[in-house]
Amino acid sequence: MKTHYLLLILLFAFLACREEQKGKKIQEAVAPLYDAASKPFYHGVASGDPLHDRVILWTRVTPEDSIASISVTWEVAEDPSFNSVYTSDTTSTSALHDYTVKVDVDGLKPGRYYYYRFKALGATSMIGRTKTAAIAPDSVSFAIVSCSNWEFGYFNAYEKIAQRELDAVIHLGDYIYEYAVGGYGDTTIGRKHLPAHEIVTLADYRTRYSQYHLDRALQQARQQHPFITIWDDHEVANNVFKEGAQNHQEGKEGTFAARKAAAMKAYYEWIPIRESTHHYRSFAFGNTADLIMLDERLEGRTKPADSLRDPLLTSEQQTMLGEEQLAWLKTTLQQSKATWKVIGNQVIFSEVDQSGPYPSQPRNLDSWDGYPYEQQAMADFLQSNKLTNVIFVTGDTHASWAFEVANPKKYIPTTSAGAYAIELGTPSISSSNWNEYDTDDTVKLSEQKLLIDNPHLKYGNARDHGYLLLKLKNEQAVAEWWYVNTLREPSATENMGKRMSVKTNLYRLQ
Repeated sequence: MKTHYLLLILLFAFLACREEQKGKKIQEAVAPLYDAASKPFYHGVASGDPLHDRVILWTRVTPEDSIASISVTWEVAEDPSFNSVYTSDTTSTSALHDYTVKVDVDGLKPGRYYYYRFKALGATSMIGRTKTAAIAPDSVSFAIVSCSNWEFGYFNAYEKIAQRELDAVIHLGDYIYEYAVGGYGDTTIGRKHLPAHEIVTLADYRTRYSQYHLDRALQQARQQHPFITIWDDHEVANNVFKEGAQNHQEGKEGTFAARKAAAMKAYYEWIPIRESTHHYRSFAFGNTADLIMLDERLEGRTKPADSLRDPLLTSEQQTMLGEEQLAWLKTTLQQSKATWKVIGNQVIFSEVDQSGPYPSQPRNLDSWDGYPYEQQAMADFLQSNKLTNVIFVTGDTHASWAFEVANPKKYIPTTSAGAYAIELGTPSISSSNWNEYDTDDTVKLSEQKLLIDNPHLKYGNARDHGYLLLKLKNEQAVAEWWYVNTLREPSATENMGKRMSVKTNLYRLQ
């Protein structure tokens, strides 16, 4: 009897402990930013990595109390009223995944808009819209973005992107920034990073992603369009490479391997991306365009050279992509049957002489110019295989660029002879432009020096924030740079700063 009595007491104690744990309130640093009307889907909904027959759907369910597992139902319809549910199912999430939800919905039709929503904890999410990749499109439209820093201002360009009709939003990296409050930003706007310290642990990265996804404009863009993303360096730490980073202090901030693993896990939890062994991947949009997304940070990049005098700079061992990814890129380009081959590229591929504005730093060693052996190998490959209609789209620099890619020594500006590709750089969503530190007149003078010293550079703007709109048709590609008028308040107007085009089988920007 005593034994049974003791077991009964232990059972009650266990159940009471479970109830206490179940009822434990979750304290999230970002909770003051929540919109109560969105509960528990405070972070909105999103979609990504669209293929002809499938797409990733994403949300986050935020419980008030700690719960071992949350059941989540998702629904997909062909109309926003959900009069007829096309497909649906139930999944689950937990603290193990930071309560994020990702499902890879297949069995969809190509080139179609679909509407989706989630149900959990007695509530229904807002309705998202996505689009599968078309098999035979008349045209393909991408909004191309990079470099969104919470502390530098509101993400107003995303709101303008949400209002457009697009096939996808291409994000080229620096989706978040790792710095502590005031480490790199303009805190006078009133937007301060959470947590306040530099992010290093998994909990840190999760909190930072949570904060960024509470920006209203980013939520709108993710709700309306599928995203195709690639990381750059600040998703981990500044100037990251495969085995380290400029902004990581081994020992003081733990091991780099642990930090990288934490950053990658949080990225895959919060971004609607299809997870696989490699981050690089490609997408087909019929015969019009193939989109090739490269990983120029964590896959094969070696530690950069310290200076132009560093013998490491020209070594064959210095790689941007690594042997395996480079071979994959070459094969993918050779096998492409699409008119346009668009390469999602984090850092500038073109050779750039920046000694005019930066005499002490004539080359940017964080770009492909810091890996000249592999840069030349790519140039030789594109030219020897006579590959046509290759467009690099590039982020990272917080500036707009348009290059006729060429060896400057062999390039003839009047005819564009020697050009073998096009490169288009997108401005930042919010990260600092050059005129955050210098006057507009000083920056304009720097832009002019770059144009003079680099005749293959046809357009440069380091003063405005916004995005690049790329419209592809079988006969031509059109690039438009759109700029917002302010980051200091959560609304803005936009204007088209520049429009350029290139006809098929030519590398001459007009």
